[in-house]
Amino acid sequence: MQKLRIDQDIKPLSEVRKGMATYIKQIHETRRPLIITQRGKSAAVLVDVHEFEAMQEKIDLLSDIHSSLSQLEKGEGINHRDAKNMLLERISR
Repeated sequence: MQKLRIDQDIKPLSEVRKGMATYIKQIHETRRPLIITQRGKSAAVLVDVHEFEAMQEKIDLLSDIHSSLSQLEKGEGINHRDAKNMLLERISR
């Protein structure tokens, strides 16, 4: 996802309502999110669907890493060689 450009990527809800197609085109082309405000405060974020999916994948990966680190701290992990052998054994069946 591209970095937010404050001067271009923060719009009031009333403006977004009037030109929704334009703003959807903007997020597709720029890959930047659009912050939508309501009564002067941030209310929502409009994000390109591919960018959203990429964010979800990153969150899932980070969650898996966090779980793995937690398991290792508890002594529940296995060493690399054993893990590799287990996988090779499953693949060869």
